[in-house]
Amino acid sequence: MEDKPLVNRVANSGLITINLEDFFPKEKVVIFDLKDYLYMELILKEKDFRAALKEHDWTQYEGVNLLVICSTDAIIPVWAYMLVASYAEPFAHEIFQGDEETFYKVAFEKALMNFDGAQHEGGRVIIKGCSNKPVPPAAYVMLTKKLRPFAQAIMYGEPCSTVPIFKRPRVLKKK
Repeated sequence: MEDKPLVNRVANSGLITINLEDFFPKEKVVIFDLKDYLYMELILKEKDFRAALKEHDWTQYEGVNLLVICSTDAIIPVWAYMLVASYAEPFAHEIFQGDEETFYKVAFEKALMNFDGAQHEGGRVIIKGCSNKPVPPAAYVMLTKKLRPFAQAIMYGEPCSTVPIFKRPRVLKKK
C-alpha cells in the first residue's frame, strides 16, 4: 500500500480567514478611577483634586491606553475628565473616558474604518471565532458590513466548522 502525502485541503480551498484579534489594540489598558480622588467617594473638591493630580506620577501611563472612569455613583463635572486628560496626554497612547467594553468597541471601529472589503471581491471569507481576547460583538457586525457588498460568502468560526452568514446568490446565465 502506497503512502499518500497529506494534503491540507483547507489551505488549498481558497478560503480567506480574517482574525479580528489582529485588529486588537496592542497597548496595555490601564484604568484611572476618579473615585480615588473623591471626598467620601461622593464629592469632588476642586482644590484637593488639582493638588492630587499635580503630585500624581503620570509617567506610569507611558504608551498605555488610559481609561478614565468613576466607579462610584457620584456626579463628576466634565472638567474633571478634561483635567486628567491634560495631565495624561504627554504620556498615554490613548485617553478614553468610559469603560473597557466601550473602549474596545470604539478601538475596533477605528481599526476597521480603513478596512477595504473590496480586497475580498468574490472571496469566500471566514471571520474567525473563538478569540482569546475580548473582541466585542460590534466588531463582527462592522466587519460583516464591510465584507457583504464584495464577498461571495461570509462564514463565522473555524475552517473545519463554520456557520454560514451570507452567500451571494448565483446569477443564472441565459442560454
